[in-house]
Order: sequence, then C-alpha cells, then structure tokens
Amino acid sequence: MKNLWDKPALLQSPLFRPLHPAIARLGGESFPSLQDCNELLTSSPIVVRNGLPLRFVAQEYGKLSFEAQYEPRCYLKGEVQTRADNWHDLLNALVWLAFPKAKAAINARHYDAQTDAAQSAGDSSGGASSSQRGAVRDMNTLFDESGVVVPCADPELAGLLRDFRWKELFWSRRERVSESMDFFLFGHGLYEKALQPYVGMTGQGLLLPVEPAFFGWPLERQLAHLDELLAQYLIAPEHCRSTAELTPVPLLGVPDWTPDNDSPAYYDNTAYFRPGRRRQSA
Repeated sequence: MKNLWDKPALLQSPLFRPLHPAIARLGGESFPSLQDCNELLTSSPIVVRNGLPLRFVAQEYGKLSFEAQYEPRCYLKGEVQTRADNWHDLLNALVWLAFPKAKAAINARHYDAQTDAAQSAGDSSGGASSSQRGAVRDMNTLFDESGVVVPCADPELAGLLRDFRWKELFWSRRERVSESMDFFLFGHGLYEKALQPYVGMTGQGLLLPVEPAFFGWPLERQLAHLDELLAQYLIAPEHCRSTAELTPVPLLGVPDWTPDNDSPAYYDNTAYFRPGRRRQSA
C-alpha cells in the first residue's frame, strides 16, 4: 500500500471518516505531494500555538540544532517536516487538517517539555534527547500516534469502555453505542495500520463528554467541536501526565467497522477483547 493512492477506498472506510473531508479535496490518482498538501491549507489555513501559519516542508536529515528538530521547528516556524511518498507523513498532514487545534496543542506540549529538558541539562543546543522524553511527551506521543477520540453522552457506556467490558459495550449496548458514543481515529500511526486492518488493531482512547445533540451534527461540525475540546484538554498543564489517561479501544469491535462483528460470538475472542484490569470508573 506504500505508494498506492486509493482515494475511493479511503473515502468508503469508516476508519478514515475524520479524514474524509480532506481526502475528498485531494484530486488526481497519484500519491499526494507536499504541494498538494499545502494547497489544502490555502482554503483551510492553520496556525501553530505561537500564531504562525502552518505549512508542510521537506524532511531534513543529519544532526540538527535544537531549533531545527521536528517539534521545535514546527512550533517556532510553523513548518512540519514531511517525507515525500510516505503514508505515515501524509496521514499526519491529513490529521493536521482534521484536528488543527489539537495537533498544535500536542506540538506545544512537546516543545515546552523539550525546552525545559534542554534548560535543565544546561544545553541550549538541544540536550533533550529521545531518552529524556518524560511522562508528558510519552502521553502526547502515544496519543499522536495511536489516539482515538471517544465522544460520549452516556456515563454507563463510558464506564464499560474504561472497565474493558467489551461484549457488554459493543454487543449488549450496541444500539445505545450508535446513539450516544462514537469513535474518531486521531493517531496517524493508527491510520497507517488501518490501511490494512487486522484483528488485534487497538487504539488509545480519550473519552470526551458531549451533549446528546452532538451525534446528530454533520461530520465537519463534529470534528470542529472535538478539535476544540481536545485542544483544551491537551494544553491544560494538569493533563497529559500519564498514559493511564488513555484507555484501550479494540477498533474492530466498534459496531459496523467490520462485517465480522455482527455476531455476539465475535466478542468472545479474548485474545483481542482482553479483560484487562478492572478499575472503578469515574
């Protein structure tokens, strides 16, 4: 799939639903280029947290100064380094278009954490190495790569998700899930896996309470609302302190995300729908 741009297949997949508005605007049958991605920004401009406009630029290699590294460069210049003909980086660009405020918040948390680490190490040229990531960067990285946004208007359903009670959630409460809970892929690494979905594919969910009316809104209004809620959550200093803030989501258990899950026996596969640790739900 690396060099295959199958736009119709992506637009038909429920896994790619948050990216559908951006994908629909990409023309042609060849793999989208940097120029194609930047052209999408002309009608949907994005700014990073310091107010600079975002744009996608070619990846740089070699030993880089602190300011030229991936997250600092994005924060300081609004430049997202992007490899050509690369699914992972293309999907990252499309997530920026779907959730611009949330992506900017993640970038700001990374930049602040890297800056603090560099200052603590007394190395203004970039002493914050990947081995010094810390809890904040770990959580943000996990969500950025594998995150799933889970809007929910039903506390009982949220509790079943947190407590790994998969069959009760996805089968016994199937109709209620379709009315009061939804799942939006966020992590670009997870989208890359979704190019070839497989039993075992699991995301890291962040539950966000919403009003029941949310589930009747058009997709683009839903995305804008979730983007705002996500950004508020991710930028708050009391959040993103532990990966325990996220809860596993076995994605092919979501109703109608695969034709295989239209039977209760599907959810008896404990190798996929693992019971996990029971914990008292908030």
